Amino acid sequence: MSQTPAPPSGGRGGAQPPAPPPAHAGGAAAATEPTPPAAETAPAPGSAPAPRNPAKKVALLVLVLLVVLTGWYVLTDRHAPYTSRGTVSTYVTQITPRVGGQVEQVFVHDNQAVARGTPLFALDPRPFELAVHQAEAALAQATQGIDASSAGLAASQAEVVRTRAHLDNTRTATARTLALAGQQLVSRADADNARASLRTAQAQLEAAQAGLRSAELQLGSGGIDNPQIRSARLQLEQAQLNLLYATVEAPRDGRVTNLQLAVGQYAAPGSPALTFVDTGGAWVTADLRENQLGNIAPGDRVGILFDAVPGTIFQGQVHSIAGAIDPGRASAGGLLQNAPETRWFEPARRFPVRVELDPEQEWPSQVHAGAKVSVVVYTSGTDNPVAWIARGLHRAQSIASYLY
Repeated sequence: MSQTPAPPSGGRGGAQPPAPPPAHAGGAAAATEPTPPAAETAPAPGSAPAPRNPAKKVALLVLVLLVVLTGWYVLTDRHAPYTSRGTVSTYVTQITPRVGGQVEQVFVHDNQAVARGTPLFALDPRPFELAVHQAEAALAQATQGIDASSAGLAASQAEVVRTRAHLDNTRTATARTLALAGQQLVSRADADNARASLRTAQAQLEAAQAGLRSAELQLGSGGIDNPQIRSARLQLEQAQLNLLYATVEAPRDGRVTNLQLAVGQYAAPGSPALTFVDTGGAWVTADLRENQLGNIAPGDRVGILFDAVPGTIFQGQVHSIAGAIDPGRASAGGLLQNAPETRWFEPARRFPVRVELDPEQEWPSQVHAGAKVSVVVYTSGTDNPVAWIARGLHRAQSIASYLY
């Protein structure tokens, strides 16, 4: 009977080596291999990929959005410039009386809409009525003076006739006397008296003729062309005009505002009595940047949105572009001053562009002078993609204006 030899000793203490792992049922024992690191382990087929970093997507989306917005910004500045810095402008007139007087009646109230020719206020008419009566009396007096001058002229003419006839008689008598004196039939004294009478008659005729010229100059032209009559008539017309000016009327269709006039107050000629806003000639002043003006020309179509009329886009056109603005420089010593700019990028200046509504569109009554307006100018017409998008955005803004 044989014996199995004992395995050699693994050391001084006689420790045994580790036993091999047991074999799987039905097969040989599996060989042991070193396990690779976790980083080098390949994903199993069919497993989900590792999630990507979402910050990259956000950054890419922001970049694309910035590029699109920048492109849209450039396109609209050239083909559909937009501004919300628009203002309703109109003519504002300070109503001043042409004559001075005490206010007797005020026919309107503050912020009242009036039509052209509507009486606004009236001054006390009595001083002006007295002036009319005085002018009428002066005209009558001038007429009587002309009649008297005409009579004086007739008298002067008759005096000239009389003195001329007297001169003729004196000349004949003097000639006869001098002839007799030559025959020594009359004395030399008689001849001297005859010569003196002739000179006196000649002087009387000259005086009568001078009086006639004076009467003619005093009378002047006859009828309504007489200077005195014309002067009196002009004074009467001025007095009547002043009486008409005592009632101040609205110069055009508009609205009375800032009314601070009361009965009994003295209104001086040329001093403002109230403010009148002309509503018949309103327009829109749109402040556009310099880099938006490149393609704008008079006649371009414009979409107009009034904040006072939300949801409605009015149609108009460019009337003109301001030729100059005040850059905020003051003149000192003949030199222009330029204020230092503290910002890195100085913004473009804005130029007023005058926009008017189409003639067939009635100006909305709820829109007043100074109201805020947003406009879009279609420099390349309204039939292009940029104009379509700009018009759609403007329409959306008109709907949003209901909220703010």
